[in-house]
Amino acid sequence: MSKKTDAKSKANGDDVVAVALPDVGTLSFEVAYHELEQLVGQMEQGDLPLEQALALHARGQLLAAHCAQQLDHAELRIKQVGE
Repeated sequence: MSKKTDAKSKANGDDVVAVALPDVGTLSFEVAYHELEQLVGQMEQGDLPLEQALALHARGQLLAAHCAQQLDHAELRIKQVGE
């Protein structure tokens, strides 16, 4: 079985596959928000190894900041149109 860019490691007896994720800055609001919702769902299950939970938390922080920035930009554009 061949792997392209995925890296496998063992953690608590389970196979963990690290996948290269797209840069948060390149994501649309909708895609970033959807990914954030999925991350929150995974973390709420509470069955993740610590390292994976920390990685998801860090990615979630980036996604939340990106979404907030996108919303701020949209709000500014709406205010400029209203002037």
